Amino acid sequence: MQSPVDQDITAVATARWATAHDARLSEIMQALVRHLHGFAREVRLTEPEWAAAMTWLARTGQISDAKRAEFILASDVLGLSMLVVEMNHDRDPGATPATVLGPFHIEGSPALPYGADMADGIGGIPLYITGVVRDISGRSVDGAVLDVWQADAHGIYEGQLDAEETRLRAKYTSQPGGAYCVRTIAPLGYSIPMDGPVGELISRTDISHYRPAHIHFLITAPGCQPLVTHLFEEGAPYLDSDVVFSTKSDLVVEFERHPPGPTPDGGSSDAPWLRAHYDFVLQQAATH
Repeated sequence: MQSPVDQDITAVATARWATAHDARLSEIMQALVRHLHGFAREVRLTEPEWAAAMTWLARTGQISDAKRAEFILASDVLGLSMLVVEMNHDRDPGATPATVLGPFHIEGSPALPYGADMADGIGGIPLYITGVVRDISGRSVDGAVLDVWQADAHGIYEGQLDAEETRLRAKYTSQPGGAYCVRTIAPLGYSIPMDGPVGELISRTDISHYRPAHIHFLITAPGCQPLVTHLFEEGAPYLDSDVVFSTKSDLVVEFERHPPGPTPDGGSSDAPWLRAHYDFVLQQAATH
């Protein structure tokens, strides 16, 4: 009787995983075994290196919780998250590009009316984001839900704080004609969390651990494909070195500066304010 060590262990392991009851799981696990074994052979992985990798994975799981998704962060900085986005979104040239969801999205954000302030009580430069939601044919999309979230003026998300109240996140609905208006504060570029296994690994390289200033959007509407994307501030630092590879030129917008006075929500500001204008273009939902 031959043990697996006396045979081609990759072939043996692949054959075992081929018995998975689900065809897709069988396909994925066989490919995973082949590529993992190929990687180990290519770099001639040592036992201490293997042990260090197991420890790193364990620590990544241990630091993760309902608010901190360290494995998603690992996927993001390896470029895997953005690769999966690109492979799964066959984008029409006229549609808004998709980006990564990131580790800081929180379900159940409150619904706010047109132009309401999701940064109420939080310091920063007032920012109004306006535009229209359309489909790929140019028709307005009424009733689209824009789930919006961002970091504060110090680069911190709600999920990184011990905050009990909702902070810098909300859901807005496009009006008849597709118009929307988000009131918030100007975001700041920030460092990814560097106090965990992912940060420790990044710190051993020359990779920038910063993200450019941006705001996240998850947009849903009946008959349209969901869209996960960002808007980035034109001229912001780190646009060319985004640590999660999500910057796209089509998503970079000017934050126009305005003096105190009338604002896009129909109100008025006593302080200088900013405006970013962007029309989101959604693709039709796939039909089967």
